[in-house]
Amino acid sequence: MENANSVVFAKSGAGKSYAVKLEILRSLMIGSDVIVIDPENEYKHLSDAVGGSFLNISLNSNSRVNPFDLPRPVGYQVSTEDIIRSAVITLKGLIRIMFGKLTTDEDSLMDRALLETFAKKDITPTSDLATVEAPIMQDLLDVLEGMEGAGNLAALLHKYTDGTFSGLFNSPTTVQMNNQLVVFSVRDLEDELRPMAIYSLINYIWNVVRSERKKRLLIIDEAWWLMTHEDSAKFIYALVKRSRKYYLGVTTITQDVNDFLRSPYGQSIVTNSALQLLLRQSSASIDIIQKVFLLTEGEKYLLLESAQGEGIFFAGLKHAAIKVIASYTEDQLITSDPKQLLEIEKAKKEF
Repeated sequence: MENANSVVFAKSGAGKSYAVKLEILRSLMIGSDVIVIDPENEYKHLSDAVGGSFLNISLNSNSRVNPFDLPRPVGYQVSTEDIIRSAVITLKGLIRIMFGKLTTDEDSLMDRALLETFAKKDITPTSDLATVEAPIMQDLLDVLEGMEGAGNLAALLHKYTDGTFSGLFNSPTTVQMNNQLVVFSVRDLEDELRPMAIYSLINYIWNVVRSERKKRLLIIDEAWWLMTHEDSAKFIYALVKRSRKYYLGVTTITQDVNDFLRSPYGQSIVTNSALQLLLRQSSASIDIIQKVFLLTEGEKYLLLESAQGEGIFFAGLKHAAIKVIASYTEDQLITSDPKQLLEIEKAKKEF
């Protein structure tokens, strides 16, 4: 198979999270590490059941990810200069999401400020990255406040260092990915903060992936959040394209199919995913699904009328109608049905 990437498209309630949780469970059984971006706490029951790490990312939580962290390359050659340059590009993408946009002059100023922020922490092309300490957002603010013409940028950044949103990006990383299953929950984040938080989380995960090569699966649920900004859409597309070299498979899941596929990066993610699973679709999104996936009229109506857990599975050029079926034990671990979860909790207490 050309890569281990997959996309899962379905309307709400069609069983997409159930299908992906079953994939997670079976991936854990064959020794893969699994990382999940979870926007609705849908994976908490599964994480608790298998002893995974469930990390809540919010303004009031102690779980922090520093967007200035750098990878620690092991076993392959990447120059420190290239790593710093890549980090600056990624950070500018985050800042554009935070600020809305940057003018050409602001972009140039931010470029200089970010390089200077790293240099103040002795992170230069000649540094040993294993011995340095990454800067934080406050360090960037200090540099901007000392730069001529950067007053507006500094004013905008204050919200993220000592203002309303200061709890998210302005501290060293406190989370660890030393468990076979790690779930990052972003449910308790304000909608405005979600795209930038998910962007930072995926950058952190990408740094970890590049630092230690092992078999991993990254699940991004409700991936349409990343399509709402060009920088995050471009970033996730680059990740999907490069993941195979680092033994990583990326699974993108969405119910907002129109938002996802209207982005040119969304369509490119589909093209770069060897596995594709389509479950029941809404009539509003079926036409674009039919166009992108070259469905026959019969396949189109199958997706409009299929029952929960039924759909079409594509592997390369081959595709087949499928039904997602779990064993009794698997079903107990992966269910999202509130009634079933209450019954499981009741049975635990009685036990």
